[in-house]
Amino acid sequence: MFLIKLINWRKWSYSLLILLLVIDGACIYIESPSMMIAIRALHGITGGLLVGIGFAIISRTVEPDKTFGYLLLIQFGLGGLGIMFLPGLVPEFGTSVLFLSLMAFTVVTLFMLPFLGDYRITDEDSTEIIPLNINKGHLSLNLFAIFLFQAANMGLFAYMIGLGKVDGLSVEFMSPALGMASWIAIAGTFLVIAIGTKYGRTKPLVIGIIITAISSWVLHYSANENVYLIANVIIGITWAYVLPYVFGICSELDKAGQMAAMGGFASKMGLASGPMIGAFLLGEDNYSLLINIATLALIVCAAVVFVPAQFLDKKMKRT
Repeated sequence: MFLIKLINWRKWSYSLLILLLVIDGACIYIESPSMMIAIRALHGITGGLLVGIGFAIISRTVEPDKTFGYLLLIQFGLGGLGIMFLPGLVPEFGTSVLFLSLMAFTVVTLFMLPFLGDYRITDEDSTEIIPLNINKGHLSLNLFAIFLFQAANMGLFAYMIGLGKVDGLSVEFMSPALGMASWIAIAGTFLVIAIGTKYGRTKPLVIGIIITAISSWVLHYSANENVYLIANVIIGITWAYVLPYVFGICSELDKAGQMAAMGGFASKMGLASGPMIGAFLLGEDNYSLLINIATLALIVCAAVVFVPAQFLDKKMKRT
């Protein structure tokens, strides 16, 4: 992440995308669980590097908050399709369909890469020295907030179908419901694109995270189909709404993109750690504990992110 100013990001992106293609293709033929874990770990590292580069480039745009909003607009839109159709394809075609779908998205990305601009670092940004220009305390708090937010949300979302099954909901209801929730979540990205930093970052962030926490807690009553659907819709909207702001804070701390790359790393760590921690918490279908811990993590996240967000809001008022 600290080499982001020195590397040729386009060449690295080509190399990493090709490596992802090779890894996903190999996973189709792997039968050993231990080998699959090792190869997917390599995939995670490769994908993490690519995400870091992508976030660094986004940070060099004029309005990174809005650009992250566009990113999540695409992510939730295509994610909704995946949630709706892939679970039904696996029983018919096997797990290979999952890896083939990943390869298809990678190929599309490869074809899009030549059309991106250079996004060079300006002279002002290239001469910045991290220890002199960045408050490490604010950066650390923001990275911790990103980790908490992603871990809490993904730790719960990874077991959303299991939660529904325990509460008596059918897969035929849950798959379309979760896919619909992902599509409706696009509204969160539109909010970010429309609002930007017009009202600063503190209020939009804290309000969004608290709403996420309340909606997560409401999942205690997900035996009701309407509660399950509405809670997931709201969580999806706030998920897509909050992330651009926290990534935008990283970008504002360093226009060269190093801090955005660190934000990407914190995000990936949260996404990976959430389901792992959730598995330990679940035990014998202890979904109530999982919901409570996720809710608590989100409340802590709101408190943690308040400090760096308030710092940037005050800085924005002075300029």
